[in-house]
Amino acid sequence: MALEPSFCDPCYLPVSHLQSTPTLHVCCQLLLLSLPHCLMPCQSDGNLPFKFAVQIVSPHIVLSCCIVSYCPSGSADSKQPSPTRVSPGFLTIMPTAADGNFIRSLLGKAPENAMKVGQSAFVDFDGDGSQDHLLPVCMDDACGKSAIYLAKTGGTELHWVPVLLDFSRKDSVWGFVPPQDSSTLGELQIPITLHLGDYNLDGFPDALVILRNTSSGSTQQQAFLLENVACNNASCREVGRMFRVLWEQSDLSAIPRAVVATFFDIYEDGILDMIVLSKGEKEDLVIHALKNNYEADAYFVKVIVLSGLCSNDCPEKVKPFGVNQPGPYVMYTSVDSNGYLKNASAGQLSQSAHLALQLPYTVLGLGRSANFLDHLFVGIPRPPGGKDVRKQEWTAIIPNSQLIVIPYPQSDPRSWSAKLYLTPSNIVLLTAIALIGVCVFILVIIGILHWQEKKADDREKRQEAHRFHFDAM
Repeated sequence: MALEPSFCDPCYLPVSHLQSTPTLHVCCQLLLLSLPHCLMPCQSDGNLPFKFAVQIVSPHIVLSCCIVSYCPSGSADSKQPSPTRVSPGFLTIMPTAADGNFIRSLLGKAPENAMKVGQSAFVDFDGDGSQDHLLPVCMDDACGKSAIYLAKTGGTELHWVPVLLDFSRKDSVWGFVPPQDSSTLGELQIPITLHLGDYNLDGFPDALVILRNTSSGSTQQQAFLLENVACNNASCREVGRMFRVLWEQSDLSAIPRAVVATFFDIYEDGILDMIVLSKGEKEDLVIHALKNNYEADAYFVKVIVLSGLCSNDCPEKVKPFGVNQPGPYVMYTSVDSNGYLKNASAGQLSQSAHLALQLPYTVLGLGRSANFLDHLFVGIPRPPGGKDVRKQEWTAIIPNSQLIVIPYPQSDPRSWSAKLYLTPSNIVLLTAIALIGVCVFILVIIGILHWQEKKADDREKRQEAHRFHFDAM
């Protein structure tokens, strides 16, 4: 039985304290396969169509099913609040089912005792088909004690479950790099960010982070890979998964003073490689590319959703491709090698600010299951006030393939088209080698038998010839 796309978890906007400026402008959709591309117009006085305003933390982030812009304040004498410490939180905006307009729903708080809050990330962390809210935090101003939490919604409050608390490495303790309170001209201001991607294609997203050695006198700072593994302690049992820091990664350890690290499919083979930005000896920035040499022959499906638009009016009988658009959502259902139903989801280009460096496509790992994808759902944002969900379904998608979706026209999902490109895996080469080896083996056996048969025929002919001579005498 196929799983129909369901409603996603509420989307969250980081906020701190109410004030009059700057004014927050929000556009988001609740439907899993109907994420927004819109920015609702501000009113003539600069206020929002719905009556509330919040102070934005800096730097702030809006992810997954939310898009933010700023509207000018209508008050000329509005002032910023005093720089007192306030507890950051997350504002939930939901559309009503009747008219598609947006209302304020839930205001949740960050994890308790969190002194510095990083950038939120939305990802299907536990592989259940719904998006989870991940949040990296520091428990002190120097990030001597760091953690990563996952938000669980229950009732009217957020419940935070830790998925990584242990940052100790032998005799040293590592932690996130806290953003500087002030910066000079040209200096990068990078918040605490998780760059997500499934590097081993096991179906559970991993992460790349920048950590620094918090031990006294140490200046070590480098990129580390966080592997998504099964939970092995009581703190994350509610989620069932956790992050584990892979400390012994020689390629990443060879890049000192790392600043940003992210995933990218450099060779277009469905396997995510790594790109690391670091500072050189003269404080210049250097880009490093690392090839992913993970040997497990796992499967994947790669989906890119285009905009389906032309720069001008589209010519007749010409189907526009456009470029990859922000906001689409992808979800699949399949059966794993043990016969259990499996589903997962991912969003495309949910964030662009603060060196998000997200993939321009979605790569969903399938593990070692070579079964076809029973159902693949793709949805795009709907316009403001729209009630029709813009989604389409494809069936029997071949693993190790790239699907390019052209949503044209956007208002008619039945007319959407998709182009499928196959990427052969290592098992294809091994199968070909095995087939050639079997053929050669069979040919050798046939040759030996043919030689033996010919030798026996020659012996028999000589015996017949010898018998004929004796008869003649």
